[in-house]
Amino acid sequence: MARVARQAETLNYSIGLTPDRQVANPALTPVARDTVQTQVYRELRRALMHGRFTPGQVLGIVDLSRSLNTSTMPVRDALSRLISEQALEAMPNRSVRVPLISVERLADLRRARTLIEGEALALALPRLTREDVDAARAAVRDYDAAIAARGTCAIDEELDANYAFHLSLYAASGSAILIPFIESLWLQSGPIIRAATLAFDPTSTVSGPHYHTEIVDALEAGDEAGTRAALERDIGRAFDLLIHQLSAAEAGGGQI
Repeated sequence: MARVARQAETLNYSIGLTPDRQVANPALTPVARDTVQTQVYRELRRALMHGRFTPGQVLGIVDLSRSLNTSTMPVRDALSRLISEQALEAMPNRSVRVPLISVERLADLRRARTLIEGEALALALPRLTREDVDAARAAVRDYDAAIAARGTCAIDEELDANYAFHLSLYAASGSAILIPFIESLWLQSGPIIRAATLAFDPTSTVSGPHYHTEIVDALEAGDEAGTRAALERDIGRAFDLLIHQLSAAEAGGGQI
């Protein structure tokens, strides 16, 4: 680690980033530790990533502030941040909504998730321990149990189990750069995953845990190509379903 740090320092010097050219005390705005605004933003962000909202859902500032037990100001601030992150969109009447889905948006998100999350799994592959693989298989079982309980409990548990499976594996990549990109994609994908989950037939012989098991099997076998292919099938399953429904609705002049 020390050798890498010295190499980085030498490289910085070589391109002119010497101490005398650095800003000693840049002007930064002091921030409070874990402010209400930050807490509200984090909770709304978590709710979006975990699929608590549906595509096209209008978010009322007053309703959200009541649910969060806070004033409207931190809610407004949080919504503004989420709009800038493309997780939400501002409407002409000053309301805010979860973006509607379109074939183009679905295809774009599917492509981005497949590329970036596939790279995270490729990086994680040589780093996974026996304990990591066992934990991933336990996560698959949790997901399977949540799907089996559909009808007796909200689908939120199913969505949480799916999120936990994926993000725990991506964390094993050790990449501090990729994870924020992945979280941004899930921020935009959460409502879409919810819509797909509601559209899936839980009695289908090929369900989400089947694809998750394929991913774990490929990782355990050290098969990078197989891991990427299994992930693409898993992601594609949800997106392809909605793309098919949207295309059919557009052809018939209706809606999903």
